[in-house]
Amino acid sequence: MNDLSKIRKHGWIGVLALAALLVFAWHAMVRTAQGLPADAAARNAVPTIAVDAAAATHADVPIYLQGLGTVQAFYTVTVTARVDGELQTIAFTEGQTVHKGDLLAQIDPRPNQAAYAQALATKVKDAAQLANAKRDLERYTILQPQDLASKQTVDTQRAAVDQLAAQLQVDQAVIDNARTQLDYTRIASPINGRTGIRLIDPGNIVRAAATTGCVVVTQVQPIAVIFTLPEENLAAVSAALSGGPVNVTTLSRDGRTVLDQGTLTLIDNEIDQATGTARLKATFDNAHNTLWPGQYVNARVLIRTDRDVLTMPTAAVQLGPDGPFTYVVKADSTVEVRPLKLGDESGGMTVVAAGLALNERVVTSNQYRLQAGTRVSVNTAEACTGGVKALSKSS
Repeated sequence: MNDLSKIRKHGWIGVLALAALLVFAWHAMVRTAQGLPADAAARNAVPTIAVDAAAATHADVPIYLQGLGTVQAFYTVTVTARVDGELQTIAFTEGQTVHKGDLLAQIDPRPNQAAYAQALATKVKDAAQLANAKRDLERYTILQPQDLASKQTVDTQRAAVDQLAAQLQVDQAVIDNARTQLDYTRIASPINGRTGIRLIDPGNIVRAAATTGCVVVTQVQPIAVIFTLPEENLAAVSAALSGGPVNVTTLSRDGRTVLDQGTLTLIDNEIDQATGTARLKATFDNAHNTLWPGQYVNARVLIRTDRDVLTMPTAAVQLGPDGPFTYVVKADSTVEVRPLKLGDESGGMTVVAAGLALNERVVTSNQYRLQAGTRVSVNTAEACTGGVKALSKSS
């Protein structure tokens, strides 16, 4: 019985071994039918790279030149006293918007009022003397034919009349001057603008010779921006000016926020030889006070708009040893390396001069993982909408 049990046990082992051999042979046949062993197929599978893509399309592209500029008040006036005297009143609030002719300060007017009154009285006195001299001249003129008055007497009286008439003109000039000096005791704003920090307090003696002033008034509506561009850009700007008003946009220093829209006023009459740049001036309404004197801004000059040109996302442009290129998604979901000839770049979009056709899709992400023939899976395939914001050529 023991021998029989051993035989049965060994028989079952043989059956199991044969079954395992059959299973292994079946798997080998399946792998052979697929062409590669299973582990080799896994190792040699072609990877698929997930990318974003967009289609090339036609759009209108505005072409800009950009330079760094400084905001300047359209007018800046340091308001000073024009006569000596005690400052009695400050009539403005610091930071107040004032208009031309508004009272800013008042100097004690009494000394000037007295001088004005004296000038008026002097004229009245001289006018009375002139009237009396004219009556005497009339008498002498009547008496002369009767030899009751000599010719010398008549001539002398006529000269006296002329002198007194001239004196009246002097008196009137003195009156005008006194009136002007009296008016100067009332310090008024010479322009529309905004007042700054008060520079003097009431009770102080102000003098016409002083240069410190009472307050600085700046006109900020409209306002100006002075900026620079390289001299090689002047021809394009001049050509734009010859075609009519040239639009200028001001942006914050980081270039993200549009502050105001204005027009180019002039190109300065000389180039700075040290920097090779020219100064330009633009004017802005500044209705919302987004521009402030002394502020640094980026100024963007629209020199032309290229109409209906082929564009692609700038993110799709790659630079190689032979120049710019891009990865184009083909119909079989592989990519092709396409050399490009490019035009201007504008707000995330680039003008394509040659190398790309309308509606061809270009890869805009993960380019560092690609090479010619790589299979890709497109996450988004959006046609370029031509939403151009601004071309920037930094000066």
